[in-house]
Amino acid sequence: MPHLTDAQKDAYARDGFLCPLDILTPKEAATERALVEGLERDHADRPVADYLRLAAHMATDVPLRVARDPRVLDAVEGILGPDIMLWSCEYFIKEACSHKVVSWHQDLTYWGMDGSDHEVTAWVALSDASEAAGCMRFVPGSHERQLVPHEDTFAADNLLSRGQEIAVEVDEADAVAAALSPGQMSLHHGRLFHASGPNTTADRRIGLVLRYIRPDTPSTGQGKDFGVLVRGIDRHGIRATVAPLLGDFTPAQMRLYEEVTGRQAEVLASGLDSAQDLYSGAA
Repeated sequence: MPHLTDAQKDAYARDGFLCPLDILTPKEAATERALVEGLERDHADRPVADYLRLAAHMATDVPLRVARDPRVLDAVEGILGPDIMLWSCEYFIKEACSHKVVSWHQDLTYWGMDGSDHEVTAWVALSDASEAAGCMRFVPGSHERQLVPHEDTFAADNLLSRGQEIAVEVDEADAVAAALSPGQMSLHHGRLFHASGPNTTADRRIGLVLRYIRPDTPSTGQGKDFGVLVRGIDRHGIRATVAPLLGDFTPAQMRLYEEVTGRQAEVLASGLDSAQDLYSGAA
C-alpha cells in the first residue's frame, strides 16, 4: 500500500472515511489472527478479553506488530501528517452467530479531546468483515457536523459499554457498508456517524482498532494522558510518551497497563462509570 493519493485524501475529507485499503496480505492477516487467538488460548486463566478491549498494546506486544507497520502508518500519515501517536488500541471481536450490534455513535464524544481533525481510527480486518459478519456502516459526510447528543440505553445486545447511541435521527438509507476482507483496512474520522449489525456468519469477526492522533491534539481532561510515538517527533508534550514493553501480560506490562488505563480514566471518564467506556467507540 503506497501513501494515500490526492484523490483518496479528498475522498476522506469529503466523506469522513476511506475503505477498503489493502494493507496486510491474507496470509499476514491469518498470522495476526492466530496470535490473538493464541493469547486467548494460552492465557485462559486471565481476563484476556478485557485486556484486548482496553489498551491492548500495554498488556501485550502482539498488536504493535500491526500498529507500527509502515503500510498502516503511511496511510495514516496521509491524514494526520508526519508526526503520529498511537493513542489507544483494541481488538473488537464479534463471535460467530452473534446478535450483538453497535449502535450509531460518534467516537470523539468519549475521548476527552476537542472534537478536532487531529485523529483518525484505523480498523484492520483480521477475519472476514462482510455485511453478513456485521461490518461497520458509515454515514458519509456526517463528520462535518459537530458532536451531537448521545444517550445511554444499556441495551443487552449492544457491544458498547453503556449502549450509547446518537440521540438524533439517523437515516439508515444514507449509510454505506464498509465491508473488509482479511488484511484490508478502513480509516474513519472521530465525528463520523457509524454503527454495525450482528454477525450472522459461522466465523468470528475480528478487527484490530488503532486510534492515532497528532501530538498536538488537545486534552480536555485535568489528569495525565498517554500516547505511543510511532512516527515523527512530539514537539508538544501534551501527553506522556509511553514505550510499550515486550511480552504478554508480564508483571511489568500489567503495572504499565494499570497506570495508563487508570490515569486515562481520570482524564476522560467525567460522568462515566468505568474506564471501559473510554474506548468503546469502534464497531
